[in-house]
Amino acid sequence: MFLPHHTRVYLAAGSTDMRKQISGLSIMVADHLEMDPLSGHLFVFCNRRRNMIKVLYWDRNGFALWHKRLEKHYFKWPDSVTDVCEIDNRQLGWLLDGLDIHQVRAHKPLVYSALY
Repeated sequence: MFLPHHTRVYLAAGSTDMRKQISGLSIMVADHLEMDPLSGHLFVFCNRRRNMIKVLYWDRNGFALWHKRLEKHYFKWPDSVTDVCEIDNRQLGWLLDGLDIHQVRAHKPLVYSALY
């Protein structure tokens, strides 16, 4: 997913009632997360079963809401104790692809030493 460099991605910890639409989610961003829903940043919510994600953002002249529902699998939603967790664009792609966003690296680091 391509996002402008200045766009931040925030995950709302825990589960969210997926019956909420734009108005309910924007109120949740403002009141519960204490953030500005008009900032242009992405706010990501997940349901209790972890098979649905909604992404809310302000797009120049109105709100946009993106929704993804998995038919068979589950999202690797983080078990965070904070109300909001900031991730980067790459981690959002991982989350949507079913990967753990807290993975350190895809490959183990190699350590070389010079032989003299």
